Amino acid sequence: MSDAPLVRRRVLLAAAAGIVAAPLLASPAHAATPKIYLDAGHGGTDTGAVGNGLQEKALTLDIALRTRSYLQNNWTVSVRMSRTTDITRSLAWRTDDANAWGANIFVSIHINAGGGTGFESYIYPTAGAATQRLQDDVHAAVLSNARSVAPVTDRGQKTANFHVLRETVMAAVLTENLFIDRAADANLLGQATFRQALAVGHAQGIARYFGLS
Repeated sequence: MSDAPLVRRRVLLAAAAGIVAAPLLASPAHAATPKIYLDAGHGGTDTGAVGNGLQEKALTLDIALRTRSYLQNNWTVSVRMSRTTDITRSLAWRTDDANAWGANIFVSIHINAGGGTGFESYIYPTAGAATQRLQDDVHAAVLSNARSVAPVTDRGQKTANFHVLRETVMAAVLTENLFIDRAADANLLGQATFRQALAVGHAQGIARYFGLS
């Protein structure tokens, strides 16, 4: 989606929700208090991927909570999460909640599966320049911090028609943080120090996008 249609959709959705929508600024760096929506993938009855004694829903929640803490401890930001405990949230609930809240960005955190290895990120195929920049910043920061703990393969910056990328009206990125079904990756994901590095990477990438010092 181009940036202009995103603005129009945000205004329309906000009006439907009975709230006043502030226009998106030309540069998110000028937002007075950035509104950041963190989406911990899966949860509740939806475990997500499983492997090597780990569940995706637990890992994503831990990383998202650590990301929120790092953001709030270092910058003046407003953070909302799709879940803070092990509860079930539909994809539609997540995007509707972010849209109604008027988030400036949407960051969805996931763990991969399928026999591969490494880190990759996704945005919607026709997303505009602001979304591309969000992906650039988050992808680089997460990869850099992960590699401060252990060698991590860069699987690249990709596009996909995922619901949370398609139905959000703000810049949105989805990250896939290693492979739960690969023993070496799972070993890293089981370490609190590595999950903290992933969280710091997400937070620093977000801060870079907003131009926070």
